[in-house]
Amino acid sequence: MRQFLLSFLLLLSLSVYAQQPTVAVAANMKDAFSKINAAFKAAGNPDIRVVYGSSGNLTAQIMNGAPFNLFISADERFPIELYQQGKAIDDGIVYASGKLAIISKSSTGMNLTDEKGGLVRVIKKANKIAIAKPELAPYGKAAIEYLKAQGLWDIAKDKLIYGDNIGIATMYVVTGAADLGFTALSLAKSADVAKETNFILVNSKLYEPIKQRMVLIKGAPREVVALYQFMQSSQAKLILQQYGYSTP
Repeated sequence: MRQFLLSFLLLLSLSVYAQQPTVAVAANMKDAFSKINAAFKAAGNPDIRVVYGSSGNLTAQIMNGAPFNLFISADERFPIELYQQGKAIDDGIVYASGKLAIISKSSTGMNLTDEKGGLVRVIKKANKIAIAKPELAPYGKAAIEYLKAQGLWDIAKDKLIYGDNIGIATMYVVTGAADLGFTALSLAKSADVAKETNFILVNSKLYEPIKQRMVLIKGAPREVVALYQFMQSSQAKLILQQYGYSTP
């Protein structure tokens, strides 16, 4: 009887968990979205579960039936793919454009510069260079595009270490596992990262624009639809701008 009761309670908890409104958010948006979500709740809206990860991994989870109701991506390709596969109600909307930055561990004393000669010196000095996996995370893809456009790929490629998402790649630098790394400007400006690292904004003409799109997944409840709409509000746009994003 006790075993039956435990099994019943487990099934009940899983059912409730599965029904809880859930938003999948790209890791580069963690700090900005936390503030947006707080403002959304402060306006009298209900609490919504948030899962962070790389855009590629979150897309794969949605394709495999993960109970996410809204996908706030770091790029356009993955949300559009979900729409084309019949998972999203439409092709969504671009809510922001991101910017790529280089960060270094402050204790290394590296002099960051976007000038090629200076970057050559910094890359040669670095033990490891952290980026997000390019197949999963748009900021990792942008980092590789930038290195190749600057003619730095050959001296950097053997030093690269890859994080499953941009948050993990950033933490490699924060913790000292890498001296140097590429991250989203929004993360470089966050308090926890800024106190341990220095950053520079890189030339945005040397990588494809990082247009960030969000899509509602079919069957999204009204509270998630309300969040989707709130993400397009002037209040949310102001927060995104504070974290270094451009907004439409």
